[in-house]
Amino acid sequence: MIVIEGARLLDARRSQKADLLIDGGRIVEVGVLSDAQRASADERIDGRGRLVIPGFVNTHTHAAMVLFRGLTDDVPLMEWLEQKIWPVEKHLAASHVLAGTRLAALEMISSGTTTFQDMYFQPEAAAQAVASLGMRAVISRVFFDLFTPQTPAALKEDIRGTITRLRQYPNVKPSIGPHAPYTVSLPGLAAVAELAEEEDLLIHFHIAETEREMLDFAAKHGERLVPALDRVGLLSPRLTAAHGIFLEDDDAALLGARGVTILHCPASNMKLGSGWSQTGHPRALPYRRLTGAGVRVALGTDGAASNNNLDMWEAMKLAALLQKHATGDSATLTAHEAFAMATLHGAEALGLEAGLIEPGRRADLVLIDLERPYFYPGHDLVADLVYAGRPDCVETVLVEGKVVLRGGRHPEARAIYAGAREASRDLMRQAGIPLDPPA
Repeated sequence: MIVIEGARLLDARRSQKADLLIDGGRIVEVGVLSDAQRASADERIDGRGRLVIPGFVNTHTHAAMVLFRGLTDDVPLMEWLEQKIWPVEKHLAASHVLAGTRLAALEMISSGTTTFQDMYFQPEAAAQAVASLGMRAVISRVFFDLFTPQTPAALKEDIRGTITRLRQYPNVKPSIGPHAPYTVSLPGLAAVAELAEEEDLLIHFHIAETEREMLDFAAKHGERLVPALDRVGLLSPRLTAAHGIFLEDDDAALLGARGVTILHCPASNMKLGSGWSQTGHPRALPYRRLTGAGVRVALGTDGAASNNNLDMWEAMKLAALLQKHATGDSATLTAHEAFAMATLHGAEALGLEAGLIEPGRRADLVLIDLERPYFYPGHDLVADLVYAGRPDCVETVLVEGKVVLRGGRHPEARAIYAGAREASRDLMRQAGIPLDPPA
């Protein structure tokens, strides 16, 4: 049992000053606690001068790609994938993914993220990394059935085996990870939709990231992408779809009607130039078009190979600024909306009983030190968090009511850094990429 005393509490719905009682991994009481409750706690955390918020939920990552951070930059998406990333990924082993995901998890915990959704190779190694740091994750094994064709039945059986193994790890929820419309067949996506229903799973997918993707799909299939996905049964509340830049009004209406969540990744979209259009008018996520149609929009960083960090503070700020810049309307995506996207909307998208500070919710919480110059003078705390906040204000992180970060430092950090550096260098050697000696 943990008591947090005298903190200011802030979530997407309310702000108050109160004590917190945490037991069994959940928030039990919010308010003024009795002396008996305080005395019975196994740990009492002084919350004075601290802010407690729900942990950030990073809804779109390829965590182990931290090993590729800085490997290749300043190139467009398909060149980045086809010429730079995929040739190296051919050499990935479980040991690389384990070391990379441990580094990614440490980076996320240290900046206040308590849950992430991952799509990558060697998912059991990723789950092992998550369990070792006490984090929470939704994990899928990415697949590309246009490159390695399988019958729908064989594909389903293969994925089912991975799901069974992932369910053995604490705090890990399996999902299904078809990569994208240009790497996965429509029959494969139909099989995914069926399997998701059979196994009660989320689907993690890329959609409408570039104009080329949309034009190529229409030319190949003779129909537009979103209606085609609906025809094969992929559009449902189970679908969490990253990017969504090139979505039109009818797409948004169909996504909203089916309960799909779009995962906005502003940093990687801008860095990869994904909003380029043949019309000469750059595109950004059509946020108001989507939310106006009832589509939930959550927030992600994407992988550190295309961002180059896993910082949800930066993602919140960029999401808000990009919409203002793209629309000319400074109220298009407010600080309060960005904060909700990073916390509550992400928790809802992933089916987590978290995202708010209220009794019954999972105790995935972050204590922030408000004694930072960028939080002063303090006119609007939410605006300060979104537009001025930085990871260095994160002091304590709890996942499932257990402290996984204390004092802003993790005891395994040095070992995790060394392991990731060695794993990255080993991977680059195998891929034939020369690297300078470490400093």
